[in-house]
Amino acid sequence: MTRERKMNIQLATAVVLALAGLVLIMMGFWVSPIGEIHNSVLVAFGEISTFSGCLFGVDYHYKINKYHGQKNQSDNSGTA
Repeated sequence: MTRERKMNIQLATAVVLALAGLVLIMMGFWVSPIGEIHNSVLVAFGEISTFSGCLFGVDYHYKINKYHGQKNQSDNSGTA
């Protein structure tokens, strides 16, 4: 698996986790406690998913900057 593919998977995971977390946070406002899942569980899981998505996204940002920096360095060294 190439490094670029790994970063694409990480970015997709970050987006999915962030969106899932946001949806669950909003559902905490709409779902009445019918006895299946309590609102606090939905909100807690939503916050955890959103936080995880943000961490993945921040890590992805710095990895992609490092990747492009290395790629530009190798491109520049070939032209010298």
